[in-house]
Amino acid sequence: MRLFMFTSQAKDDLHAFAGDEAGSKLPAKYAPWGLTGTLASREAPPHKFSRKAIEQAISSEGFQLWRMKPKG
Repeated sequence: MRLFMFTSQAKDDLHAFAGDEAGSKLPAKYAPWGLTGTLASREAPPHKFSRKAIEQAISSEGFQLWRMKPKG
């Protein structure tokens, strides 16, 4: 499965993985979403996230949200 990475333009610290380039299943309440990158089917996600968990979330929910911890 190819993964698409997005950033919410409504909440700066909110990011998401989706299964389609349009992010059609991403939550509208955090829209607009900007595409920030893609991961090939065997490419590891950033921050040591579990690819298996991401793919499971996309299969069941259509997306996987994540946030960056504040630096400090």
